Amino acid sequence: MTESAIQDEVERQLAIMREGAEDFYGEEELAERLAACLKEGRPLRVKLGMDPSSADLHLGHSVVLTKLRRFLELGHTPIFLVGDFTARIGDPSGRNKARPALSADQVEENAKTYVAQVGRLLDVSAVEVRRNGEWMDEMSPSDFVRLCSQTTVARMLERDDFSKRYAGQVPIYIHEFLYPFVQGYDSVALEADVELGGTDQTFNLLMGRELQKAYGQAPQAVITHPLLVGLDGREKMSKSLGNSIGITDAPAEMYGKVMSIPDDAMAQWHRLLSMGDWAELGRALEGLADAPGDPMSLKHELAHHIVSRVHDERNADSAREQFRRVVQRKEAPQDIPTLAISLSDRPAIKLFELLVEAELAASKSEARRLVQQGGVSVDRQRIEDPTTLIEAGKRLVQVGKRRFATIVIS
Repeated sequence: MTESAIQDEVERQLAIMREGAEDFYGEEELAERLAACLKEGRPLRVKLGMDPSSADLHLGHSVVLTKLRRFLELGHTPIFLVGDFTARIGDPSGRNKARPALSADQVEENAKTYVAQVGRLLDVSAVEVRRNGEWMDEMSPSDFVRLCSQTTVARMLERDDFSKRYAGQVPIYIHEFLYPFVQGYDSVALEADVELGGTDQTFNLLMGRELQKAYGQAPQAVITHPLLVGLDGREKMSKSLGNSIGITDAPAEMYGKVMSIPDDAMAQWHRLLSMGDWAELGRALEGLADAPGDPMSLKHELAHHIVSRVHDERNADSAREQFRRVVQRKEAPQDIPTLAISLSDRPAIKLFELLVEAELAASKSEARRLVQQGGVSVDRQRIEDPTTLIEAGKRLVQVGKRRFATIVIS
C-alpha cells in the first residue's frame, strides 16, 4: 500500500471505531500504531473484558460486543477476557457500597455459558478467549506489591464512586482498591493495543494505559461507549433492576420487550446497537423528531433488526408476526406449548400453584404477585385471586402479554 492509501485506510478504520463511542483516548497514538500495523501486515490486539458476576449477558453488553465484532471485520484480533479473577474481587464502578464477594465456584458456574452467549454476536472461533486468572493466580506477592505501587490513594479517591463514599462515610474496603490494578494489568499481560468498555469503566480502562507505560509498553487506546438505557427508558439496563433483555431470551420475548420501550429511547438504542448499520431506520428516527410520524412502525423495525442480529431473520419474522397476532390483535399464538398437570388426590388446584407446577412462574410468591397484578388469564378470563381453584380440564393459560400454555389438568 502507498502512504496515501495507508492514511486513507487509517481514517476509514478510525471512523468505524468512533461509531457509537463516547470518548476515544489515545486516538492520535493509535492512528500512528495502526499505520505501522498496516505497513507490516500486523493486526491490532483489541481487548474486551467482562466479569461473570451473573450467569447471563444482556442487550446492554451487546453494545461493546458489536464494536468488538467491527474490529474483527477490520482484520484485527479480538480478545474476549472472562474476568474470573476480577469477579472474585467485585467491580466497584458505579457502586455506592461494596459488592458481595463471589466464591470461585460461583464465578465458574456463571462463566460456563459466557462464551456461548458471546457467540450469538460474533464468531468466537476467530476470537482469542482468555481468563485473567491465568496470570493473576500465578502472580507472586512481591510482583503484586510492585503492581499496587504504581499509583496513590489520593489518585484512587479521585474516582467519583470512591469520592462519594468517602465523603458520605460509607466504608471503602481495601480489596476494592485492587480491582483497577488487576483490570489494568490485564492489558499488560495481553499487550493490548485497544480496550473497549462502557463509560462507567473509564477509570479502570485508563489505569490500563498507565500500567502499560509503567511496565514499558506502549499505552493502549481506550474507546468508551454510553450505557444502554433499560426497558424503562431511564436507568441503565441491568438484570438487578429488572429492565433488561437477555441475550438468551427467546425471539418472541425479545421482540415484545423491545416493543415496550418508551418512544424516546428508540434513538439511543438505534445509535448504540446499530454501530453504523440500519442507516434507513436512523434517518427515519431523525425525521421523527422534526415531524409527526409512525413511532410504532419504527419500533417494529428496530425490534426486527435486534432479533435478527441476536437470532436470525427467520426468527425475527416469526416474532413480529406473533407480536401482531397476540398483542395487537389479541389472538392466541399459533404454537402454544401443551403441558400436563396431575391433580393426584386433589379435587382442584389453586391458580398460583398451577403456575409454579407449569413453570410459568419461578416461585409461589412470584405467582401470587402475577395474579394479583392482573397479569394472568385462564380461558381468556382474567383472574386476580391467586387462590382461585382450577378444576380438571383443558385450560388456556396466559401470563403477561406474551406467555401462553395449554394445560391439560387431569
